[in-house]
Amino acid sequence: MSLEQPVVLVVEDELAQREVLAYNLQAEGYRVLKAENGEEGLLLVEEEMPDVIMLDWMLPNVSGIEVCRRLKTKVETRNVPVIMLSARSEEIDRVRGLETGADDYVIKPYSVAELMARVKTQLRRVRPSTIGQILEYEDITLDSETHKVFRDKQPLKLGPTEFRLLATFMEKPGRVWSREQLLDRVWGRDIYVDTRTVDVHIGRLRKALATVGGTDPLRTVRGAGYALG
Repeated sequence: MSLEQPVVLVVEDELAQREVLAYNLQAEGYRVLKAENGEEGLLLVEEEMPDVIMLDWMLPNVSGIEVCRRLKTKVETRNVPVIMLSARSEEIDRVRGLETGADDYVIKPYSVAELMARVKTQLRRVRPSTIGQILEYEDITLDSETHKVFRDKQPLKLGPTEFRLLATFMEKPGRVWSREQLLDRVWGRDIYVDTRTVDVHIGRLRKALATVGGTDPLRTVRGAGYALG
């Protein structure tokens, strides 16, 4: 019943550093995408939206700063947290990195344990359900660690897919998710599922949420998808 693994993209041109980061991120339970330069990193983001990006400043051709600037100027990627990794320890460089839109700035050489903690901090902001947090929306409470859901303090019975759907909606109330986005987040990219399957499970989730009364919190947005609230 586990939620889809958080995806971390590592953009680092030094092979040894890239592999150390990937190994430690995988040990934390994340799925890792790896790029050795800025162009490759930007292509990977287009192919599969990561939850967090670790980005080296000193990259060949397109610098990390430029990659960060491009990501933060696009509507689709501006909210993806970027952790900038840099050997530049001067305050002016740190300020420049943050002003370009980096969400965090880590100076090399770094402590891997500290870096993993910083990834978790960013995930807590964008995907709290994956790190065992309790989510609340109006009278609905979802405990992602114990996999229990309550509405008006009464327990609800949800299947694994309905649980993952609800967690996705509760992480970003008000956001409209297309069927394709829900398929990627809830079922995973590697599994072929028809988009109509999403409608079936949304129907089941609505039914489960209605068992203790209350209004339907899910909204169908014609031609776009679904949203919570």
